[in-house]
Amino acid sequence: MVQTPEADIAVVGAGIVGVACALQLARQGRRVLLVDRQAPGQGASWGNAGHLATEQVFPIADLSILKRLPRMLLDPMGPLRLDWKYLPKALPWFTRLLLNLRPAPFQRSVAGIRTLNEGSLGAWQRLLGSIGRSELFQEDGSLLVFEKPESRQALEALRTRMQQQAVPVDFWSAETVREAAPQLSPSLLGGLFFPRTGHFIDPYRVVCELFEAAKASGVRFVQAQVDGGQLHSAGVSLASDQGTLNARQVLVSCGAHSAKLTAALTGKRVPLDTERGYHLMLPGEHQRLPFAVTSLERKFIMTPMAEGLRLAGTVEFAGLEAPPSMQRAWQLHRLSKGLFRHDLSIDGATPWMGFRPSLPDSLPVIDRVCDGRVLLAFGHQHLGLTQAAVTAEWVGRLAERAAGPAVGAYRLDRF
Repeated sequence: MVQTPEADIAVVGAGIVGVACALQLARQGRRVLLVDRQAPGQGASWGNAGHLATEQVFPIADLSILKRLPRMLLDPMGPLRLDWKYLPKALPWFTRLLLNLRPAPFQRSVAGIRTLNEGSLGAWQRLLGSIGRSELFQEDGSLLVFEKPESRQALEALRTRMQQQAVPVDFWSAETVREAAPQLSPSLLGGLFFPRTGHFIDPYRVVCELFEAAKASGVRFVQAQVDGGQLHSAGVSLASDQGTLNARQVLVSCGAHSAKLTAALTGKRVPLDTERGYHLMLPGEHQRLPFAVTSLERKFIMTPMAEGLRLAGTVEFAGLEAPPSMQRAWQLHRLSKGLFRHDLSIDGATPWMGFRPSLPDSLPVIDRVCDGRVLLAFGHQHLGLTQAAVTAEWVGRLAERAAGPAVGAYRLDRF
């Protein structure tokens, strides 16, 4: 006998995407049950780079990576690492990734990422303004710097590609960089400044503030591990370690853990893998940078936050079960040497690792399937924080049986 649904919609996943969606749905009059095995914001949302990366409109890889791949993979501390024990499981995902580097699918991915990113800044301004926490986001731009004369050509090519995609970008001379960020090394040769970007001063607090607003709007939270589920005439039943949870609809938004539940509910196997990312938090560095700065050659980002300076980056493919390689987090400090007039302090520094949920075409799944009983919002790769607020707005429209802008690019049945 099917029990009466205890919620209109169960949102599985209390990261930044899930919490933002739960708040949106509650404001639309839904009885929302938010479910996660951890407290809200404890996954990738806790330790992301904090950068609103609206300028990153290109997929996570392009054809140029093929030349660099062997050298990158042989460097255990390089920006990309593949655990060879994980290769057999990852091979199908990488095969799909390579197929998506062909011109037509690559351009579809660019168009899809750009559409989401173009709506992200305004969506975040609306969302944070609606809860009275606009100060958590600083719209102060971001800077990509370069050090080597031979990098100038690559930087100019990137600038041209960005301009072709209508991304606001300015070339900054070395003098302009020194004026804007005087603590950076005088050896830097310049960079690209992206004025329509910014950073969050505390990504975890953003999740917490949205969660408090969601609770005030009637969202109920249950800390439980969801292991599966099934659909029926009254909606959906989720099997969890806290018993069966019943709702009329379910939203799967549990990041890198979304594939198993999606398969159980829809019968569709999604090629979702995880890019393990690392950060190193430096609590003694509060005044080094006025905005987020990325190194073109060193391939990592430094973001000023309320609790210090966060160094973040690297991509590691090793799955969800392998223990973290925290030396990759400490490597970020070594990468920072030479970028400043004086080296950064690691006093009290803390390392971290989290899972970025990535699909081989670099686009998320944002969809409504199974006669509307299942909604999906996961797979945002490096752009989960950037795209969370606009994703929530789209999910709100999908829940009301309306299609979001260009929503076809993010459908489940593309796989």
